[in-house]
Amino acid sequence: MTMSGDKPILDACCGSRMFWFDKDNPLVEFMDIRDEEVFLTDGQLVMVHPNTIGDFTAMPYPDNHFKMVVFDPPHMVWAGDQSNIRKKYGVLDKDWKTELAMGFKECFRVLEPYGTLIFKWNETQLKLKTVLALTDEKPLFGHRGGSRTIWVAFMKIPKTQ
Repeated sequence: MTMSGDKPILDACCGSRMFWFDKDNPLVEFMDIRDEEVFLTDGQLVMVHPNTIGDFTAMPYPDNHFKMVVFDPPHMVWAGDQSNIRKKYGVLDKDWKTELAMGFKECFRVLEPYGTLIFKWNETQLKLKTVLALTDEKPLFGHRGGSRTIWVAFMKIPKTQ
């Protein structure tokens, strides 16, 4: 398993790196639970080749390690076994509330104090409000795009003793 070294950014669910302008950005540690190539029904090839194979609910990194974490987990709780959505983005576990809560906890664990968490969500099946209720952390701001996709930014503020 390749580890992050001195990379300041973690993409915890990189998939095929679709939203990255530079899909090989040397500042980013790309992690995903999958390492595969799959064809969609239209013949498009989706390649998921992370630097690190890992689960966002139990990340293989030390505490306070990254300056920025990008968290774009699967947004669906159900999708057909051979559907393009499942092949492209994956699907959450049946216990999706626990899975996402653990994901947020892990993202904040590996994020250094005053680091930034960028969270991406699509409200096709679950509303953002429902998902944000799974973490005690409060977002700073966000952007609702023209579709159901939303970007939210958090900062890890150290807890006072």
